[in-house]
Formats: sequence, structure tokens, C-alpha cells
Amino acid sequence: MSLTTTQPPADGQEYGKARHPFHVTGEEERQLRLAGAKAVPSLVIGQATTFDEYARQLMIPPAVMDLARKAEDLRLSAWEVEALRAHLAPAAAPGDKVGLLRQILAEKYRHDQSHPPYIRVACSGRGDYDHLATEHGHLDPDDHPKGDIGSPVVLEIWPAQHYSPIHSHGHTTGIVFCLAGQLDVMVYEHLDRDARKLGLLTLTPGQCAWLSRDNYAVHRVYCPMDGGGGTTGPGYMNSTADFGASFHVYLNPDQTAAHDHDGDSYNRDSFDYIDEETKEKRAFATESDLSWEVLRRVLANTPQS
Repeated sequence: MSLTTTQPPADGQEYGKARHPFHVTGEEERQLRLAGAKAVPSLVIGQATTFDEYARQLMIPPAVMDLARKAEDLRLSAWEVEALRAHLAPAAAPGDKVGLLRQILAEKYRHDQSHPPYIRVACSGRGDYDHLATEHGHLDPDDHPKGDIGSPVVLEIWPAQHYSPIHSHGHTTGIVFCLAGQLDVMVYEHLDRDARKLGLLTLTPGQCAWLSRDNYAVHRVYCPMDGGGGTTGPGYMNSTADFGASFHVYLNPDQTAAHDHDGDSYNRDSFDYIDEETKEKRAFATESDLSWEVLRRVLANTPQS
């Protein structure tokens, strides 16, 4: 399998023109970053360096802070990062074999071009594309059944210039912890294409964004690193191995001290999002593309240059 692109160099953010994925101008982006830096409660969990920052983080729910503390020492090793890059790299020439992650991106791209694809890895359970690891020779034959739905712990791999639709995590409580690269997160007031934007933040390794039923449940995630060519947007597929990676935890209301009493059934089995093409609200089942058990074995078997 191969996937090559011949796109022109990627366009930068023009100061007076709105672009994907956030549909803001350069000046609007600046204002949203300032708003994100002053948001109460704080959008980011990290080591406070000012009294004001400490106070804004103090207002983050205890259940969220507990998740963040448990994740604060997580890291991808140098060899895991390089192996991930090898499996994300596009074909050097038509017909050349590509790695497992690029194969999965190609499969997802064929089924949905409304936004650039990214990869969800279940840290427990199975993934929908686990079978590709054996079919394409990355692992010895094994039994890889269809993945569990609604995994509470997920590794997400964001190829450069790829992004998610605007989506809601409903009534879950969770964190988005950056493990590698760089990720931009735009937070919205509610789930709507034209919803008011509350703030924009950038995560680097060790930094953590968060969400709950009452705060920051709607967002869009984007990897602003070098995509190698073209302009990001619907139908885009990058041509580099650059990526960001994030660790996500989503707890249902009955798994935290903040219980849900209004009868809604928003849990991690299904999240709502805004379709990039139709602009309509849709639901997606939160099945994973790959399991960590399979991915780590594939990475361990990847030659290091």
C-alpha cells in the first residue's frame, strides 16, 4: 500500500483571512489565545508560576485534578516516538510499503474525507484495525477481534495539520494530556458550528487540558506541526511523519463524585460532533482504531535507523 502527495507548500495563517481548522483570522487567534490564558477556571493544568495562575487552577474540579496528577509522569520514550514516526511516514515513491499507522490513516481517509483523519488507540481492549498488523506483516498471525466500545483510556495520534471536528464529550469528566509534539485546542461554549469560542491554547509534552459536564466539554483538537504540503481542511492528507500525541481519560458521571441527575445519557460510549461538510450534529461511537497491546508490539519490532 502506498500513499503519496504532490501538494504545493502548506499555506501559513494569513493575518486577515480565516482558515481551517478554527475558521479565525490571525487577529482573532491572538485574541482567543489571550482569552484562553485568562480563562477561569484555567484551561490548562500545570505547575503554576504566578498567584493568578494558581488561583485559576484551584477552581478546577478535584476529580479532574486527580486524573491529571496520576498522568503527570507519563511519557513516550524516544524509541517509541521514532517508531511512531516510521509508521506514520508516507511512501517515498508510488508502490512503496508504508507503516501500520499510515495504512490506518489511508483506510479512514477512504471512508471519510470530511476532516483529516487521526488515530485512536485503546489502552485497554481492542481496535477496529488490529487485524492490519498481521495482514501486512507487522506481527505474526494472531486473533484480534473488533475493539471494545467506550474505552476510558485512549492514546490519540495526530498527524501534522490533521484535526478533529468540533465535538462534545457530553457529561463525562476527563483530561487531554500532551505526550509528544504540539497540539492546539479550541474550546467552545456549546456544540454548534457557530458557537462562541471561549479560548485557544497550545499543549506541549507534560501539559494537560481538561473537561467536565459544566466546563469545556466542547472542543476541537489540531496538530499545527509541518504537514509537508497543501492547505489543511476537508480532504487533506499530510505528507510528513510529524505528529502530536495525547493521552485521554473519560469518566462517566457515576464514576466521579459529580453525579448526573437530569436523565440525559451522555457517556463515553458515544459523543456528538458537527459534521464538517453538512454542518449537522451527528453522533459517533467511540470505538478505537488500534489497541495499545498491538501497537506497542509493532513499535518494538520496528527497526531503528
